[in-house]
Amino acid sequence: MTPGTDDRSDARSRLMAASPAQVFAAMRDPARVARWWGPAGFRNTIHTYEFVPGGRWLMTMHGPDGSDYPNESRFTRLVPDQLFEIEHLGGHHFMLTLELMVHAQGTQLAWRQTFDTPEHYRALAEFVAVANEQNLDRLATEVARGTDAV
Repeated sequence: MTPGTDDRSDARSRLMAASPAQVFAAMRDPARVARWWGPAGFRNTIHTYEFVPGGRWLMTMHGPDGSDYPNESRFTRLVPDQLFEIEHLGGHHFMLTLELMVHAQGTQLAWRQTFDTPEHYRALAEFVAVANEQNLDRLATEVARGTDAV
């Protein structure tokens, strides 16, 4: 994780009963990402998913109230079974890093969403905290679903 960003980051951790490869598989496949990305109640339409460093990720998030939220991100670092990092370019600018670490009971996932300034983060902190927990819940459900299907 990036030192010196605690005052502008939301950091979470989750233990998943699956291998790092199984967790990473849910991040690599756009059809699976569409099922788990975002807070509870959101659906996603993925338009572009170039899963390589520097690749584009364009999608529309569909809120439970019927609102559409266009999103543009760029993959910055990808290390199979270890690291997934994007730069979110549209709307609120942030970096999102997901690190996968082998754990005796599966995979320890570290999630860190870092905004440009402490002020930007503070303005969104309450929403981000709830949304990120829901996002991790949805990822865990998708990982379990994928593990059952294998």
